Amino acid sequence: MTKHIGILTAGGDSPGLNAAIRGVGKAAQGHYGMQMIGFRDGFRGLVDNRMTRFDSNMLSGILTKGGTILGTSRDKPHRMLIGGKKQDMTDVIVENYEANHLDALVCLGGGGTQKNALQLMEKGLNVITLPKTIDNDVAMTDTTFGFDTALGIATEAIDRLHSTAHSHHRIIVVEIMGHRAGWLALGSGIAGGADVILLPEIPYDINQVAEAIRERGRSGRNFSIVAVAEGALSQEQARIIRAAEEKKANSEDKKELKRAKKELADLAASHANRTVQLSRQLEELTGLESRVTILGYLQRGGTPSAADRLLATRLGTACADLIHQGTFGVMVAARGETAVPVPLEQVAGNKKLVPKDHPWVVSARHVGTNFGD
Repeated sequence: MTKHIGILTAGGDSPGLNAAIRGVGKAAQGHYGMQMIGFRDGFRGLVDNRMTRFDSNMLSGILTKGGTILGTSRDKPHRMLIGGKKQDMTDVIVENYEANHLDALVCLGGGGTQKNALQLMEKGLNVITLPKTIDNDVAMTDTTFGFDTALGIATEAIDRLHSTAHSHHRIIVVEIMGHRAGWLALGSGIAGGADVILLPEIPYDINQVAEAIRERGRSGRNFSIVAVAEGALSQEQARIIRAAEEKKANSEDKKELKRAKKELADLAASHANRTVQLSRQLEELTGLESRVTILGYLQRGGTPSAADRLLATRLGTACADLIHQGTFGVMVAARGETAVPVPLEQVAGNKKLVPKDHPWVVSARHVGTNFGD
């Protein structure tokens, strides 16, 4: 019997999503004779049953397009805003899954999507996911599609900033995406020749950063590029956050718990101010002019790189293979040149952070890059 599969994209948009949709669809329909429908705007579209049926024409010409033709949202099935209230809509999703006679649901997304997919799997749905995010922080996969494109964009930005930093004898602080994981700042910082790289995983001492810049000045290099992940923290800020997290974990008092949650939310929301503050501190400590460039969503846009198109196609076609074999409750992970199924229980709730002794970090230190520690 013909198998029917649904597909959606959730979370932030990312280069390679359309390539992955195409990979799943062409393999599922052309190779295995399956039928595929797409749900619009992530899990919200699955709740509202807003869907479109894919044919060969819909999959044509999307390989090189950025974003997602299905649209996306950050809605969570178990906490979806309906009529001004957060409601658990997982039962509605189950009903729509069954009403569309689906044999499988493919979810393309990052860490949050993996957790949402696991909840739907626990409700009895045949779910399979693909790892997407420019942050490269999804656990149990070598890499995620979207990362290579964003890495190229951030690197090119750093390349271009070198000329103005050198010409005006300035410090240029360039903020790169990455709240919890510093892969993007680390990779682009190394590839772009940044003099200082600041990561969430390695809290920095502002005096160490300033001294590294002053040392460059003493050797005749009176400019510096500082690549900073948006989630990078000073050692003092890291101590404050750890204390708030411990308070939240140990608090049984509802008011105290609420205060701890608000404190953490305020700290998380202040990354732009932290970057500006960092720039001002460096200006005061070094005597050099300092300017901030925040790349923001620029890193997520545009045409996916060849590497991301290839990765998304490989994982997408492997996804169709797994559906044909009846393998569900897994994420299709990249392992070398192969794609392997990894149980969602091993992925959901975990993040792939930068180890302090990662080969990229070691190489950066060997060429003189300062991490502020």
